[in-house]
Amino acid sequence: MCLLFETIRINNGLLVYPEWHEARMNLSRRELWDLHEPLLLSEIVQVPEEWKTGLVQCNVTYGPEMKSVVFKPYVKRPVRSLKLIEYNNIDYHLKRADRSILDDLFSRKGGCDEIIIIRQGFITDTSISNLIFFDGKNWVTPNIPLLNGTCRQRLLKEGKISEMEIRVEDIWQFSGLKLINAMRFPEEEAMIPVSNVSL
Repeated sequence: MCLLFETIRINNGLLVYPEWHEARMNLSRRELWDLHEPLLLSEIVQVPEEWKTGLVQCNVTYGPEMKSVVFKPYVKRPVRSLKLIEYNNIDYHLKRADRSILDDLFSRKGGCDEIIIIRQGFITDTSISNLIFFDGKNWVTPNIPLLNGTCRQRLLKEGKISEMEIRVEDIWQFSGLKLINAMRFPEEEAMIPVSNVSL
């Protein structure tokens, strides 16, 4: 059976932006299994006392029914360099628990810390995040991501970023980029120069 998952940020015992995760979970359940009864994270995720201090990562795995809720300390993996990897047949529009294709692509990173996945000549995502690029004035995100992440959706709605068609050759017009996801908020991330992206 196909299983899906959500990574939810918990700060001092409080779920951060749970409504965005609930929306994606419920849309995914409708698409895959035609289930319309909404899941409520306030009922699913009960934070134990030992996880109510500091920044915590909560992984929720689910199918038609809930499978597991796991808490662990969040340890950010440093990313300072990225390698462009082309793969045209990837479909990851649902946040699947099976990440084997992403793991395989990540294994091709060489001496870099992370990869940027190219599909049909267009920039999409890294193996762990969406991307935003800085043009000297504004932040933009590729308009065809592999996964429409919750942080990405929120920033678009708030008007803090905008969508843009970004081809491989367009990367060099930007001054830098950041990785964004539920655990990596842009205001907390250092900008990575585009000179740190390699072919």
